[in-house]
Amino acid sequence: MSDQYALQGRFYQAVFGMRMAEDTRPERAVTVSDGYVGLNINPRKPGRPAGLDHFGLEVDDAEAACERLARHRGVHFVKRPTTRPFAGISAHDPAGNVFDISQADMENRKSVYVEKPRDEPRRISHLAIRTLQVEEVARFYEEVFDLERKRSPLGEELSDGRVTLVLMPWDIRDYADGGIVRPGPDHIGFTVESIEALKERIAGVGDNNPHLRPQPLGAGKEGAARLALFAKCAHGSWQLADPDGILIDVAEG
Repeated sequence: MSDQYALQGRFYQAVFGMRMAEDTRPERAVTVSDGYVGLNINPRKPGRPAGLDHFGLEVDDAEAACERLARHRGVHFVKRPTTRPFAGISAHDPAGNVFDISQADMENRKSVYVEKPRDEPRRISHLAIRTLQVEEVARFYEEVFDLERKRSPLGEELSDGRVTLVLMPWDIRDYADGGIVRPGPDHIGFTVESIEALKERIAGVGDNNPHLRPQPLGAGKEGAARLALFAKCAHGSWQLADPDGILIDVAEG
């Protein structure tokens, strides 16, 4: 969700080489893809907070997935309007994190969500979520979506073999030296062919268009504390923020 959704789309195109959907509806959203993950950047509307909002999973059998998630107490799902090209069903995990469920033959699917997967040198590698219920949430995704689960130094990880969902504990004491961020989606990660090449690309893009420069990280005491917490994620070795402040963790791979 962004007040600068069109600008955000250009940033991910210019810096990470993501492709914009040919059927992007400029008055509604901007959709870009790394060949496997579709990144839908929506205009923020009243009452909606800016930032990372939700994620989605494609499954072989959406009905079966809904049956499994319904076995978890307090977890529910709803069918979405047909205007969503990527989500037939929306649901939430035991901690309230929202996600979409899609199936290959759903009638609403179109845009980058029906393209054949392709390999790109710069691609989304992980999504990190901070939650008070790491163990319960990890067990939920493992049971409902058959994701491969393993324990990490900072919590739990679940993967479909290409993208990893990183679950990290949320503790208000971690924010003692800075601004407090609520539990929920924390950052996205990219794997790139070369961090130095990425840095050069970012500098060149910013020189051509200063509006596409990343926001600075680590400024002042509070900024340094936030960056230090962010950098603890084991999946990246360099951190930045996009023009709207979304945190991005980068690794070579």
